[in-house]
Amino acid sequence: MLVQDVMQHPVVTVTSDTSIADTYSIMHDRRIRHLPVVDDGTLTGIVTDRDLRYSTSDLHPSPVESEAPVQQIMTDSVITAGPLDPVEEAARLLRARRIGSLPVMDGDELVGIVTVTNLLDAIIDLTGLKKPGGRLAISLLDESGQLARLTNRVADAGLDIRSVLTYDEARTTGPEEDPEASTPRLRVILRVDTLNVRNLARTLRDEGFDVVWPVQKPS
Repeated sequence: MLVQDVMQHPVVTVTSDTSIADTYSIMHDRRIRHLPVVDDGTLTGIVTDRDLRYSTSDLHPSPVESEAPVQQIMTDSVITAGPLDPVEEAARLLRARRIGSLPVMDGDELVGIVTVTNLLDAIIDLTGLKKPGGRLAISLLDESGQLARLTNRVADAGLDIRSVLTYDEARTTGPEEDPEASTPRLRVILRVDTLNVRNLARTLRDEGFDVVWPVQKPS
């Protein structure tokens, strides 16, 4: 999934001479929290609802008047994304820079904006949550062919996989650690097209898979 698949467009913008009060009204009326600042077709900054509130607050060391131009409080060094960037790269950038949005630039043209909310929507789509199904979590050795063996076994059971997510598991350390426990492992999250995943979980356990979820019921 790419940024262009989840970004908001067309983009609501203001100019640098728009007053802080008018900028706030636009945000309130459009129910948005980030506004790119564009002058003569060029992206010159970005302003957030937090910028507006703090800059005019008595808590600010030098509060500005609400009729002052937004240029006085905007961020002019704007971090951007491209429409063909993967959504995971956009998410990494937002997290690393601790910001809430990325204007999307196609060359010098502002073509969209992507926010944390857009990326949360992307996660919902990527995990298949919009379709009925069940969830399994399996711990696999991080070795070639292990994931394929798992997905093939699910297919053999006549089930479709809605989504596959993986992440590295934390490993134990210490002088008495189990050598097998120190082997790199993957946690695999599967969503499949059935709500009854316990039968599949039982089959996978019988074939030696370490099924973490659903938890095995006491016999």
